[in-house]
Amino acid sequence: MNFVTIGSNIIKVLSQYWKVFLLEGLSNTLLLTVIAVSLGALLGTLVAILKMSRFKVVRFLISIYIEVIRGTPILLQLYIFVFALPNLLPFLNLSYFTWTAIALCINSSAYVSEVFRSGIQAVDKGQTEAARSLGLSSGQTMRKIVLPQAIRNILPALGNEFIMILKETSLASTFFVGDLMTSYLTVKGATYLGFECLLIVGMIYLCVTFPLSKLVSWFEKKMANPQSYKRHTRKRIVKEGGKL
Repeated sequence: MNFVTIGSNIIKVLSQYWKVFLLEGLSNTLLLTVIAVSLGALLGTLVAILKMSRFKVVRFLISIYIEVIRGTPILLQLYIFVFALPNLLPFLNLSYFTWTAIALCINSSAYVSEVFRSGIQAVDKGQTEAARSLGLSSGQTMRKIVLPQAIRNILPALGNEFIMILKETSLASTFFVGDLMTSYLTVKGATYLGFECLLIVGMIYLCVTFPLSKLVSWFEKKMANPQSYKRHTRKRIVKEGGKL
């Protein structure tokens, strides 16, 4: 097999099965990633806030949750969610795709929670004290002053998490949920051209992740100088305090 043969085989496969790779595989991969990262970010925010709770029992339980998720392989978690939980909770009657999305969401939340917690703790405590002195409650301070700055600080990390989950969705092909690697298995079985199909899938992953990584780098450079945002936050504290 030479490069000319491989190139012609790739063109042949793409001409016949581009819909399988792009319309089915890539769309399902992106859908899984968006669901996992968006819901994982929401759940991760809640977990991060609970991790900083003043109640020791809550902090202890959340710490166990984070350590268990981060300390076990994601493939093991996928097996538990796709095969074990449906047998324990048959009344839910969820598809493999839904269980896979839930598993990825839970996995992402454990990592995002630590990112959020570090982002919240990185916010200047003086701003929290200023907001409280102007009459804002702890909930208002967290929602209107701390979280906006924390989100801004962790946007690059969330972008990297999106890229990581995008690549980890390849493990979902174990359950044939229609992602890119499932498309590879399907087309390989039909054409018996495994290497060429792998190259196609690899190029698709690279075409998606490379622009995203550059976008994350751009955000990191954009946020390198936070002085103007701090001035905006101080004005917002005064404005919120004046409404009370």
